[in-house]
Amino acid sequence: MYEKRKAERLAEEGEVTITVVPGGKKFPQSRVIYNTSKDISISGAKIQSNIFLPVDTLLKISFKLKNLEEIINAMGKVKWIKIICEDECYDAGVEFVNTPKEAVQRLSDYISWKKKLKNTKQS
Repeated sequence: MYEKRKAERLAEEGEVTITVVPGGKKFPQSRVIYNTSKDISISGAKIQSNIFLPVDTLLKISFKLKNLEEIINAMGKVKWIKIICEDECYDAGVEFVNTPKEAVQRLSDYISWKKKLKNTKQS
């Protein structure tokens, strides 16, 4: 099967605060939503939400990852949406855009650390 992902993902749930960047008819003003990330990579994340986020919606995202004291901030654009439970729960694939290099590096370091930790436990 062809893999579209640009980077390896870490399957880990974490707290996410999303601010919808205003624009268009669907979100004429900024809106803050508290959600869960399902997996994350240096290029994007899968986010579970109780709000339908149309494809191409621009988001400001703040991640609170397990075992990481600091919050990582990124900008993202919704690339796909999947209905889990109509009008109640959705999964959204978000690609990071215009994310600061420092945030990408912190994500990369965190993912590498978690992968090494997992491999050490399996040995």
